[in-house]
Amino acid sequence: MAATPPSDPKPAGDDRNLVPVDVSSVMPFEDRLYLFWQKYRGLVLGVCALIFLVIIGKGAWDYMARQKEMETQRAYAAATTTEQLKAFSSANSDHVLAGVAQLRIADDAYVATKSAEAIAAYDRAVSILDDGPLASRARLGRALARIQSGDTAGGTTELKQLANDATLFKAIRTEAAYHLTSLAVEAGNSEEAQKLSDQLMQIDPTSPWTQRGLELRSSLPVSPAAGAPATDGAGGMQITVPKK
Repeated sequence: MAATPPSDPKPAGDDRNLVPVDVSSVMPFEDRLYLFWQKYRGLVLGVCALIFLVIIGKGAWDYMARQKEMETQRAYAAATTTEQLKAFSSANSDHVLAGVAQLRIADDAYVATKSAEAIAAYDRAVSILDDGPLASRARLGRALARIQSGDTAGGTTELKQLANDATLFKAIRTEAAYHLTSLAVEAGNSEEAQKLSDQLMQIDPTSPWTQRGLELRSSLPVSPAAGAPATDGAGGMQITVPKK
């Protein structure tokens, strides 16, 4: 009787049940790093070179910017006359120091009672400085120059805007309120001068402008209270006799 062959014999060379082995999982890290370097060496070197150039470029740009800023500051410090300030402002119109130069030009023109020149220079200073204490200082100067030129209404309006703007520095507000007080005293308007004196005290009672404003106010007679009867020189009440 013939022997029964074993069931489900495995054919020679049948590797269907073998699990593929990932070579990289058994390869040492150093070898994998070497293979990566061999494959991507050019890309890595290119990225490194780009980063290096960016760093060098930024450093050079910052150095040039610092040098230019120092040159601008030296040029401003060297400008001592009105013509030199005008030349500096024209050559550096995008720099904040150009606005400061225009402010100096305007102040000199105001002192020399050249109102039109002062107003124009203050306008340029405001446009360059845009915002901040120096811009407010230029607006104050422009208001005074407008009053000096005869535009009292326009200058007074600007002074009131400055005095009433709670976002501005107290020094600007008190000076504006002082000049308004001075105008009221010159006009003999005791009631307005008193109101402005009260405003000065509210803004900054310790400011020299407040003290000067109070001194101006004291030079005017005290206005009688509304509805109070008038008195004669001896302190008695005056009686007006109707005419027949």
